[in-house]
Amino acid sequence: MSAALLLNALAAHPDRPSLSDTSQQLTAAEIVRAVHHLSGRFDTCHVLAVLADNSVDWVLADLAAFSMGAVHLPLPTFFSPAQMAHALTQTKADAVYTDQPERISALNLGFSCQWTQGRHSLMRRQVNRPQLPAGCTKISFTSGSTGSPKGVCLSGKGLMATAQAVQSTLSPIGLSQHLAVLPLSLLLENTAGIYAALLNGTHIQLPPLAQLGWRGMAGFDPAALQHSAVASQPSSMILVPELLKAWLLYLETTRQRAPQSLRFVAVGGAHVDATLISRARQAGIPAYEGYGLTECGSVVSLNLPGDEGSGVGRVLPHVQLRLSQGEVHLHTSAFLGYTSQTSAPAAKTQEFATGDLGALDDQGHLHLVGRRTNMLITTFGRNISPEWVESVVLAQAAIMQVVVLGDAQPWLSAILVPMPGVTEPQIKAAMAQANHQLPDYAQVKRWLISTPMTLNNGLATGNGRLRRDAIAKQFASSIEALYATPEPTLPAP
Repeated sequence: MSAALLLNALAAHPDRPSLSDTSQQLTAAEIVRAVHHLSGRFDTCHVLAVLADNSVDWVLADLAAFSMGAVHLPLPTFFSPAQMAHALTQTKADAVYTDQPERISALNLGFSCQWTQGRHSLMRRQVNRPQLPAGCTKISFTSGSTGSPKGVCLSGKGLMATAQAVQSTLSPIGLSQHLAVLPLSLLLENTAGIYAALLNGTHIQLPPLAQLGWRGMAGFDPAALQHSAVASQPSSMILVPELLKAWLLYLETTRQRAPQSLRFVAVGGAHVDATLISRARQAGIPAYEGYGLTECGSVVSLNLPGDEGSGVGRVLPHVQLRLSQGEVHLHTSAFLGYTSQTSAPAAKTQEFATGDLGALDDQGHLHLVGRRTNMLITTFGRNISPEWVESVVLAQAAIMQVVVLGDAQPWLSAILVPMPGVTEPQIKAAMAQANHQLPDYAQVKRWLISTPMTLNNGLATGNGRLRRDAIAKQFASSIEALYATPEPTLPAP
């Protein structure tokens, strides 16, 4: 029934251009026909993973899985092989639709090519059906706070509730062209950039990620984003804070402006400094901060023109919010549980304790004031447990102590205490080896060398546990200096 909302919205305006990429443009009616055709080719798939670049075909595969009742597992292209194998194994995915079949074959999980059409192949394997909650439509693995991230089971009903809330909230702005900048595997772009836009009758443009400036380990090229934005003349975009900052700095340096067609640029995934929002608007980027979580189907709150403040916006109507001792607890119809639960997840939606500390003002706007745990959230919106990265670094013989930092920064840094007698080249080699074992977003790009952190200098407890707050305070100026220059290119191990 949830997928029918999307297909009915498309059928209501059959001749309207709705999806386009560099090789094809489809009207609403052509999308409906393509989805029905692809559903037939996926008819025996139970859990369909999609590993592919942004394209019309990615969206068609997503809608086909949705309409036929299969579970869709979007695989982020930035996942390491170990994380990809973990996601496929934990969900017992029996099919992968991909434009990168060699990456799936290299995992040695038993997948073989069943058919190829254009740039995409369907790979299949025999596997027992997974125990998933009733109504599970999508399993979204975030970047992962550990090496083996949790898969969030989401209901189609909840995803559509999120999309409808976003669509009705943004409808008065009049958004006719959306440029998908984030990878479609990210739930934010998938739900707010695709589903909500289709419900709204918005034409969605889907250039490949490289054309938009994504360069993998080489970083992000804002000149490419500006070129794409000028060429496509969108009215809306979704960005994470680091992309907004990179684009803004490029515009300011080159004395250019964002295209006048832009009416709304949502920014989410991590906190956005108010000064950055103000500067962006002066450069022609109508940026508005929002807040969301995978467990809630993505968007939770959003600032809007004429209804904004210093927080993350008004909570959308599909969300129930409760504050418990200052912690934000949320409930939507999307969250069904995690694939990592030892027993079959319950077939009902669940309240989610976010770990964020917040408050509501008199206008109903949500203000976030910090994190309850040590979780780091980079400005690319990646959730990273420092303990995970630290364990990889500490596995290197040259390193005695380490504290990983990088909250609200584009990349991670660290305070290192080397083993006695270890030389600088040995430290560099150890860090290169550790980074080789980590995905790109969790690699330590710069570090400071420290003397041992102990009880005597106030940087550790009596049992040797490092005092993160004290360490961050003592090294504050040196840490700030690490981020004063552009992200470095890491050497190979």
